[in-house]
Amino acid sequence: MSDKILHQPLGGNEMPRFGGPATFMRLPALEPSADLDVGFVGVPFDIGTSNRPGARLGPREIRDESRMLRPFNVSTGAAPFESLSVADIGDVPINTFNLLKSMDIIEGFYDGLMDKGIMPLSMGGDHTIVLPILRALKKKHGPIGLIHVDAHADTGEHMFGEPIAHGTPFRRAMEEGLLDGQRVVQIGLRGTGYSPGEYQWAKDQGFRVVQAEECWYKSLAPLMEEVRQQLGDGPVYISFDIDGLDPAFAPGTGTAEVGGLTVHQGLEIVRGAKGLNIVGGDLVEVSPPFDVSRNTSVVAANILFEMLSVLPGVKYY
Repeated sequence: MSDKILHQPLGGNEMPRFGGPATFMRLPALEPSADLDVGFVGVPFDIGTSNRPGARLGPREIRDESRMLRPFNVSTGAAPFESLSVADIGDVPINTFNLLKSMDIIEGFYDGLMDKGIMPLSMGGDHTIVLPILRALKKKHGPIGLIHVDAHADTGEHMFGEPIAHGTPFRRAMEEGLLDGQRVVQIGLRGTGYSPGEYQWAKDQGFRVVQAEECWYKSLAPLMEEVRQQLGDGPVYISFDIDGLDPAFAPGTGTAEVGGLTVHQGLEIVRGAKGLNIVGGDLVEVSPPFDVSRNTSVVAANILFEMLSVLPGVKYY
């Protein structure tokens, strides 16, 4: 990586925070190339949603609210821009009228990133987008381990008879051999369901299911020690649905559920992934029309920065 340009976010003392490029952290907007280690990607897609729409606008708002982020993670000592070449590589040109065509478009875009060796950090978009992303990553890395933060398991058999939607991606991913079921952890699941065995299918696949009630009133650092042991040295993907957090912290989402994780716990989960062989991550289901205070987008931007801060190759002080 020594021959790569280490791009820096535009600083707040060089340009007011309300000015400058409308990219993630005001990073350079670049085309994907082998010169990059990490690319922030927008996937403005929400035709897989089942309740409140608007997640197609998520990437734009997350980028906007990332303008306050600075390059050094004071809390953890991570300095990602001192060792990784990072840029905002734009949005996937999805087909807003055709879900299945969009799946192919997204997969093809990420195939290109894998060919160039770029680790993707993605801004959704609804959770349907994780399926084509995992399809692309599996071609390079084989079956992948997963840290999945969410209020919902997203392992439904179908939604309105359709096999692909934001409530089904991890069932399809297991059926297609994209995930290593013994290396999957789902954290924050909660709410009402259609049967007492709402999470049984996931458990039958070997997933560790950590319901939100198990997380109440406690630090999740001990849990993440166990997760690191379970996931081991193999490739790991982080998929963070913003509705994993309680709507008190992240109201701007399509399928809000009470009793969720705190922001502090969300940070503990991502920071607790340090040392794992992370090959990508996403932050999905931010719906700006329901984010009147824009707090949800602020939290989302910070969680994405925390993901960047735990990628392999990050320099720490």
